[in-house]
This record gives sequence, C-alpha cells and structure tokens, in this order.
Amino acid sequence: MLRRREIEKLFKYLENNSNKFFFEHVADNVKWTVMGTHPIAGVYNSKEDFITHTFLRLNKLLIEGIILKINNIIIQDNIAVVEMESISTALNNKPFNNTYCWICEFENDIIVEVRAYVDSVMVENLIKENET
Repeated sequence: MLRRREIEKLFKYLENNSNKFFFEHVADNVKWTVMGTHPIAGVYNSKEDFITHTFLRLNKLLIEGIILKINNIIIQDNIAVVEMESISTALNNKPFNNTYCWICEFENDIIVEVRAYVDSVMVENLIKENET
C-alpha cells in the first residue's frame, strides 16, 4: 500500500528541480505513455528513452528546466494519480504553465508504468517557438 507522505516526498523532487532523485524511483524498463498528438507524445519503454525524448528535450527549451508543482495526489492501492502544473519559463520568456496528470503504477516503491496527460497545444507551441 502506498503512503501519501512518501508519494509527496518523491514528487517534491520535481518541484525542487531534483529530477535525478525522482528518477531513481522509476524502473529502468518503465512503460511511460505520454498521451496526446504533440511532438513528445508516444510510448516510451525505458526510463532512458522517456528522459531523453521528453525531459531533456524540454529542459533545453526552459530557462530553469522543468519545474513541476504538485496540486493534488490521489492514492488507491498501488496507483498514485498526481496532478501537477509547470512553473517554468520558456527561452522566449513566455510562461510555460502547463498542466499534468500522471497516473503512476508502483511495485515495491518503484514506478513501473505511467500514463501522462498534458496540454498538447502548449507543448507543441513551446517546441515550435523555442527549438532551433
């Protein structure tokens, strides 16, 4: 059974731009599905693949990198639903105030599967306006 305090602590790493510590709790063979029709949408079958094609790509377009603030956590059995918002600024100085909902399945305190929902248009605009 997941504990709220532990889930909050884990996701606080994303709020403090300590992504490395967050990803230590993600399985190497995680199945991470980013929903939508934007350039980073798709199914990633490893932590490395997900980080490379999403976090690292977006970090290059944001002045302070991806910083996510937790808005809500719902826990049931081994599933945590985490609603977050981005509090980042794009290279073109526009706010990147995206919203996220990650449905995370855990096994022994490790995330093994995620379905992530984001504002597709906002992601697409960030990439179009800031990627060279």
